[in-house]
Amino acid sequence: MYRISELAQQVGLSRSTLLYYEKLGLICGNRLDNGYRTYSEQDVQRVKLLQQLQAGGLTLKECQACLDSQINRESLVQRLAILDEDIAQKQKARELLAAMLGRHSMREWHQNMDSQAPAAHFDWLIKQGFSEKEALRLRWISKDMNTHDSYMNDFFRVFDPLERWGPGSEADTLRALAKVPFVPEQLLEVGCGQGIATTVLAAHCPAPITAVDNHDAALDRLARRAGECGVADKITAVTASMTDLPFADEAFDVIWAESSAYVMGVENAFKQWKRLLTPGGVLVLSDLVWSCDTPDDEVRAFWLNEYPDIGDEKVRIVQAKQAGYEVLDSFVLSDESWAAYYEPLQAQVDALEADMAESSAMRDIKKELAIYRQRGRQFDYQMFVLQKR
Repeated sequence: MYRISELAQQVGLSRSTLLYYEKLGLICGNRLDNGYRTYSEQDVQRVKLLQQLQAGGLTLKECQACLDSQINRESLVQRLAILDEDIAQKQKARELLAAMLGRHSMREWHQNMDSQAPAAHFDWLIKQGFSEKEALRLRWISKDMNTHDSYMNDFFRVFDPLERWGPGSEADTLRALAKVPFVPEQLLEVGCGQGIATTVLAAHCPAPITAVDNHDAALDRLARRAGECGVADKITAVTASMTDLPFADEAFDVIWAESSAYVMGVENAFKQWKRLLTPGGVLVLSDLVWSCDTPDDEVRAFWLNEYPDIGDEKVRIVQAKQAGYEVLDSFVLSDESWAAYYEPLQAQVDALEADMAESSAMRDIKKELAIYRQRGRQFDYQMFVLQKR
């Protein structure tokens, strides 16, 4: 026979816990004449069995049912499902902590955060010590803070020699320029990159051009290109973020943004850049859009992962009108615009693939090229010419 203190020592539980078990009827002590409770070996074993059942995740009520009657299999199945879900959640938590310590990739986590809470995700990256430029690159290109530097080194090894960093052509730029219903006097180009469209605009438009990008090396190449094209005196390059443009309200009558507004979100661009336009000013931008309602599963999955905000032409037009614009024109970029970007990119991949076989950046670029070859008419770049109301 055991006193309650001895039972507590045998099973590793407190006296108060055992008294509670007795109150529930899980054990039954024998009270002596002197008021002390005593417990049998059967009580010891019953408590140990109870502990094993609790370790399986059962509640005290479920444990009592198992002790006193036949096991309820349905109850155990339900409890097992709950435990499986709890284990899965804890495994996700462990993987996240390990990833934040640099032991695993954070790509999936970054993608989920950017899809569910992009503004909070961006602010968090800034607090981790990334500059605004690097935070934007991490969100849209590398997608893993643990491998960001090496990824970007590989990325620019592929892209630096290329003239274009997105689909476009001189013909499509001039087609959009022809839709501007007045002669521009002050033109702002946002996300100018290396200045392909900039120099085309400068050669065919009398307005001085303020060209903005956050990549200094790209602006250096823009300056060289402008000099070679004889239009350097018409272009002022400014290093700035498209999310915080350092210009006065109504400073420009045309804003131009080819393949760049996605960085801050096209709908945000509609709203934030509007203040910079004079009354009746024109915003020209291009954006990736769905061109069919039922893209292939692989194509849909790829672009929803790479560009969660992708929509179709109708969605963008609705957003533009809600932001206070009228649509002057909207057209799909030519196949030549796609080829002007992807054919040189494929040549770069072919030249570097053997030397970069282990590069995750190279794998991602090859995947995009594979999706491009499946394009058909599933997705396009759409040029929008919009006038501020």
